[in-house]
Amino acid sequence: MTILTERFDRAFRYASHIHGGHRRKGTEVPYLSHLMGVASLTLEHGGTEDQAIAALLHDAAEDQGGQDRLDDIRARFGDPVADIVRDCTDSWEDPKPDWDERKRIYLESLESKPDASLLVSLADKTHNARAIVTDLHLEGEKLWDRFNKPASKTLGYYRKLEAFFSRRRPGPLATELKRAVDEMHRFAD
Repeated sequence: MTILTERFDRAFRYASHIHGGHRRKGTEVPYLSHLMGVASLTLEHGGTEDQAIAALLHDAAEDQGGQDRLDDIRARFGDPVADIVRDCTDSWEDPKPDWDERKRIYLESLESKPDASLLVSLADKTHNARAIVTDLHLEGEKLWDRFNKPASKTLGYYRKLEAFFSRRRPGPLATELKRAVDEMHRFAD
């Protein structure tokens, strides 16, 4: 059983501080809700406190400061947390490189990631896929306009993620990702 300590509380406040004014792409939903959802899925599927903290901070380096942010996370929360955040980061540059190249490199890198990082990544991708499905039900096909790329690219990326996680980390969370990806594809057919 995972016990959450004051470290988790500090991580939550830290995440709230650095992501507090942000919204999920194309919505009024506070971005912090995504971070809480990823942490929740991580804990529900056997994650440790370090993994739950990394789930709260998984986008911090990518979206809020790059290597300097990762160094700060390492100093505040330790190597295991920072290593997971690093493994969940697909870009260190601002502006970010081309989406296709970033996603291709990230998919290729997953094979060498440790299981601790894969759980957080799977929770992240599952939470994102669920949000896409929810928004498809609410908005229909116009949802894809948010992504600045054809729906087929997003769908292809999620199908590759689902295949990887189904093979490398099978279980209830990978099954949930597959269900969400299948539903995304049903909307596109």
